[in-house]
Amino acid sequence: MSIQVKNINKRFSTFQALDDISLDFPTGKLVALLGPSGCGKTTLLRIIAGLETADSGQILLEGVDTSNLHVRERQIGFMFQHYALFQHMTVFENVAFGLRVKPKNERPAEVAIHQRVTELLELVQLGSLAKRYPSQLSGGQRQRIALARALAVNPRVLLLDEPFGALDAKVRKELRRWLRQLHDELHITSIFVTHDQEEALEVADEIVLMNKGKVEQIGSPLEVFRHPATPFAFNFLGTANRFEGKWVSDGVQVSNELLPLPPTQSAHANLVVGGEVIAFARPHDLQIETNVEASQGVRAKISRILAFGPTARVELSHATQAETYYEVDVPTLIVASLNLQEGQAVRLRPSQLQVFSAG
Repeated sequence: MSIQVKNINKRFSTFQALDDISLDFPTGKLVALLGPSGCGKTTLLRIIAGLETADSGQILLEGVDTSNLHVRERQIGFMFQHYALFQHMTVFENVAFGLRVKPKNERPAEVAIHQRVTELLELVQLGSLAKRYPSQLSGGQRQRIALARALAVNPRVLLLDEPFGALDAKVRKELRRWLRQLHDELHITSIFVTHDQEEALEVADEIVLMNKGKVEQIGSPLEVFRHPATPFAFNFLGTANRFEGKWVSDGVQVSNELLPLPPTQSAHANLVVGGEVIAFARPHDLQIETNVEASQGVRAKISRILAFGPTARVELSHATQAETYYEVDVPTLIVASLNLQEGQAVRLRPSQLQVFSAG
């Protein structure tokens, strides 16, 4: 099913939750609404579901305006962060609930309900737990049951609000992989809300990055990670080292040091020489040089070296601004060959640098 969001606005008291949002969600795709807390992503999801009303704008499902449709009439499956399972019902009864409360003329026969629930429990790999109660399940199992219940009514759209937010890191990672595989089997148009960048990058077909009630960028995980369109996008998607300074012909002047533009990169045509800029480099795009007398590179001091595998994370602070921190990922063998030590003075040079106007 296609979903279109047209010029949606929503205000809570003095807070503008959504500011003229227009989006077109691809049919059969898994789309992530990604952003920090308070950016409007959950509010948008609830408006699509019919659980919240927009101040203005339209939600179109298959081209039909659903503004006046009750949530029950939208054929939308909704999955919450905290499961919302009925504790007094068995797993089977929880999944069957949505089917059994349908109006009499729409309700399937009990035999059909039993078959549908059994199929769904097998689909989420929990067929053997049908007679258990939610309190007897792990967090990951409960979340799978919640998803089975959302799918039971054959929704045209599946909406997931921070589906794995209440789970520990290992279980979240396992369920992310499982959700991606499940979606590849079902191909149901799905939208999920998350503030976890790694989750969005791993699971989604498309990412809608939101900030302060607006859309910052839309694209595939690879596009938004490799080609962030704004300083916010770069800073939010993965770890980033931030440098502030002035644009000069061959790089960024940070204080009185030159952070050089890598020779493989072309000059930024839209930047004005002498203008204020913000530059970003990923931890793997910074190089550590032990020659502190070099004429280029930002001076820094090594704070910690975390070498627990083939790649080491080196944490540094600016040489004169102790509150400015940097992170560099380098092969552990390089740490040894350079004989890097905590407290050592070094210089940082980028192998890749993204520069934005600060204006």
